[in-house]
Amino acid sequence: MAYLKHNNKSQDYSEQNLRACRRVRRFSRISRHRLLFWLLSLAVVFFICLATFGLKMHFHGGISSLGDVEELLVHNVSQQQRRKPHRQRFYPCEVPFVDSVNYLREPMDNNKFARFSLGYVEREERISQNDAFEAQFGGHQTLEEREKSYHARSQTIHCGFVSGPDGFPGTGFDLDEKDKKYMSTCSVSVSSCIFGSSDFLRRPTSKMISEYSKKNVCFVMFVDEQTLAKLSAEGNVPDDKGNIGLWKIVVVRNLPYEDMRKTGKVPKFLSHRLFPSSRYSIWLDSKLRLNADPMLIIEYFLWRRGSEYAISNHYTRHCVWEEVLQNKRLNKYNHTAIDEQFNFYQSDGLTKFDPSDPKNLLPSFVPEGSFIIRAHTPMSNLFSCLWFNEVDRFTSRDQLSFAYTYLKLKRLNPDKQFYLHMFKDCQRRAITKLFHHRMDN
Repeated sequence: MAYLKHNNKSQDYSEQNLRACRRVRRFSRISRHRLLFWLLSLAVVFFICLATFGLKMHFHGGISSLGDVEELLVHNVSQQQRRKPHRQRFYPCEVPFVDSVNYLREPMDNNKFARFSLGYVEREERISQNDAFEAQFGGHQTLEEREKSYHARSQTIHCGFVSGPDGFPGTGFDLDEKDKKYMSTCSVSVSSCIFGSSDFLRRPTSKMISEYSKKNVCFVMFVDEQTLAKLSAEGNVPDDKGNIGLWKIVVVRNLPYEDMRKTGKVPKFLSHRLFPSSRYSIWLDSKLRLNADPMLIIEYFLWRRGSEYAISNHYTRHCVWEEVLQNKRLNKYNHTAIDEQFNFYQSDGLTKFDPSDPKNLLPSFVPEGSFIIRAHTPMSNLFSCLWFNEVDRFTSRDQLSFAYTYLKLKRLNPDKQFYLHMFKDCQRRAITKLFHHRMDN
């Protein structure tokens, strides 16, 4: 009996201990939960105070508060934004070409285009034996001769390729006689140039060029000897006929200018001199690849619109004042030379472009001059010579002189129309592909 009582007491004691342990564990869990709750609450209050009152914190490196951290982050973000500005994107738009070149018909001789005859100064003599004289590719046009050249009439004007007196060295842009003979047979030409190894060779997209154009259009790429050597080293070697793809490679020796950009203006503006039998020409900068048939381009931009000259407007800038500032900002040319040219133009009547003026003769005073379509009419040839002469006299930045040349030609010839079509730059993007210039130049 005594044993049973003792055993019952032991069981009661064990149950009491078990219940006590359970209460301790339950209290422990509750305590941990409460502790975590209060710690989180204190942390939230702490950070609220920190954000509200800018509680001082001692970080290494001189940052003493959360406000300093935020300011530093904002500063770093703004610095990155300045280093990597967001570039605006520009897209192509539709160019409604006809379906095929097979049914194209060149318009009959258009009587609305001005008629007159142009001759070109081919040789200059020394004015005086006592004066130092240097033969120049553009010649030595006086301001009086320059003024007279703007009148659309039968006359002889400066237009490059001017040689000096006997005994003087050549003025440059020397071509092989075989190349001259080939170019004299072209009735339609597409041309570009690379001087000073400034670009890679961009071949026209062959599948977009019709068989008719491959047989009847001259594709000529002007290069200097340095560029030819560079292209050959990269695997672009002319074949037996002197071609690389569709391009006929024509080597230019004795470059007329030290400035390669200015040398590039010779084939750009003077296609009527280089291709004397050509009725139409297309110029594209070496950074562009032609992605459309040249005959379809001529039909749409010239024939269908009754134009004799077509060029696209600039995609962002429309005023020469803006172009001047941009050229200076990017150091595209000597600032003093730009100011000299710009001041001269202002003194001769150049005004700011006003997009709200209904009397504007052009939708923009600044072209995107990398793509030009021309009919070789007297007025088109005159404008090309005048524009080249401005580049020869002043800077090679031809976008600075375009509007002045066009407006002056129009102002001095109110009885003769010049049918220039300035089209949207998105159309240029639709028919060409833009690349960057060679980076290692």
